[in-house]
Amino acid sequence: MSPSYTRTEPIVAKEGWGCYVRDVDGNVLLDLTSGMFVLNYGYSHPKLIRAVERQATKLTHFAGTDFYYEAQVELAERLVAITPGKFAKRVYFGNSGAESVEAAFKCARWHTRRPRMIAYTGAFHGRTFGAMSLSSMNALHHRYFAPLVPGVSFMPYPYCYRCPFGQSYPGCDFLCFEFIREYIQKVIPPEEVAAVITEPIQGGSGYIIPPPEYYPMLKELCEKHDWLFIADEIQTGLGRTGEMFAMKHWKVVPDIVCIAKALAGGMAPIGATITSAKIMDWEPGAHASTFGGNLIACAAALEGLNILEKQKLVHRAAELGKLALKRLQELAEGSRFIGEVRGKGLLLAVEMIKDGRTKERAIKERNAVVREALNRGLIVFRGGRSVIRIAPPLTINRRELELGLDIFGEALREVERKC
Repeated sequence: MSPSYTRTEPIVAKEGWGCYVRDVDGNVLLDLTSGMFVLNYGYSHPKLIRAVERQATKLTHFAGTDFYYEAQVELAERLVAITPGKFAKRVYFGNSGAESVEAAFKCARWHTRRPRMIAYTGAFHGRTFGAMSLSSMNALHHRYFAPLVPGVSFMPYPYCYRCPFGQSYPGCDFLCFEFIREYIQKVIPPEEVAAVITEPIQGGSGYIIPPPEYYPMLKELCEKHDWLFIADEIQTGLGRTGEMFAMKHWKVVPDIVCIAKALAGGMAPIGATITSAKIMDWEPGAHASTFGGNLIACAAALEGLNILEKQKLVHRAAELGKLALKRLQELAEGSRFIGEVRGKGLLLAVEMIKDGRTKERAIKERNAVVREALNRGLIVFRGGRSVIRIAPPLTINRRELELGLDIFGEALREVERKC
């Protein structure tokens, strides 16, 4: 298999249920990462399985870009209803998060007839060429792949814990935002910019959360210059942060929303790009996908949305997230390695440092905690350069969540003892 896969932990999975996975050696692991942020409904949810089985006995594929089927239309209607904005919308279905970003990129250029895009340092939007060109989380993602799609300018992300301007919030005068104003005055003509794309909370860089004032200011700037505001909600959407979509925390309505990962609960690859009918005005054949929104994926996604609603998982994520954040903050008080704990809902991060004054990153120590947790039967995920990400299934119960946090605390203390 390709050596490009990022297989960092020695797990060979065999079966899973709820928030647990069993490996080929019979070890049972508690997964606080939702299978890399995909399984919001947990492993092997019986209702999802039955929905897929029902669809599989009828029809598994139909040329969805040339003909119609009910499940795809129904799913589009459901997504239109739950995404922000009370206006007529359209949905494009692809196979992944990267494809949903590609569609947003192309749609923005088509609609505006403008060549430039604004993205952020630390962003990760995918590994296809358009999505990769909008990403800057890791130089490895770009190495030897140049030339990338031209016309992308990267702005400093509001990473308050590690402010790129050496300031402290709230007395920072929002220099990260003022940088954008100055940049478009001196470097790029604002009338050439099609859109700004952002992850509401940066995922791959370690669940970095902007301050409450930031996105409203950005939205205002977009409206001033007729830029589209694209929200990459691939990790943050569908209830993960305690809101159906994370951008609601800032009371901002994006022009385009990208979703994927949790949409079909891991049952089949799917991604979706949702925007207004006015913006998605491209002509037939301008963009399409053979397998985008196929029948199996749509059946799973529809059942997933039913589970999300009936089990009130958005509210559950908000409440359990408060518990988890409090527990992690208490853990940080007695730890010399934790620099910051942050999160919204069940999207949580622990940033590890060696020195509280310099904020030197504790990279080896972070890796040791992840491995020690795994040895104790717990899966957590790396992020950024020295961050541990915690994002359990939204169906996890309080006892399981607390058990996972207990094990995480034990792993952290063991690494601290050895170091």
